[in-house]
Amino acid sequence: MARPEEKAQNMMNKWVKMKEEGGAEGGTDPRTQRRPHLASLCEHLHDCEKWRRQIVREVSTGIMKIQNPGLGEHAIRDLN
Repeated sequence: MARPEEKAQNMMNKWVKMKEEGGAEGGTDPRTQRRPHLASLCEHLHDCEKWRRQIVREVSTGIMKIQNPGLGEHAIRDLN
């Protein structure tokens, strides 16, 4: 009989394989789509607004980290 660790690993392998193949979700989940490199590649306004919000959020958190007075010069250069 297999040990519990082996059973858990087997279930994890099955789940990863199903996820890679598209499995139950069909691979069309909008949350898992990649952001297009060019704005002209986006076809729907809702998707464009979602990507824009994501970009604005990433930029604002980066600026907030850079403006932190507690960071050293080396850390700021890494962020920049």
